[in-house]
Amino acid sequence: MRMRRGLIVVFALAIAAIRPGIGVASEEQSREQRELFVTGAKLWPVYCAQCHNARPGSQFSPAQWDEIMMHMRTQSIIPAKDIRAITEFLKQTR
Repeated sequence: MRMRRGLIVVFALAIAAIRPGIGVASEEQSREQRELFVTGAKLWPVYCAQCHNARPGSQFSPAQWDEIMMHMRTQSIIPAKDIRAITEFLKQTR
């Protein structure tokens, strides 16, 4: 289980490192989204992998991920800032 989490984090960080810009208007917003993505990649195995198998981000649309994560926020004890980071990670992992 620990090795699986490690592989997920390594994979996500590799995507973050090679992923081209996502077309955000300002560099500061883009930097913030990259930071959220990396943080979300680290948090996903901590919070989500305990109950869920890894799924591609493309399985759901960004709006669907927002709705899913809102539901998970009400069903869990995940802090709002962590939910935001995990949501950004899932939306960008397409």
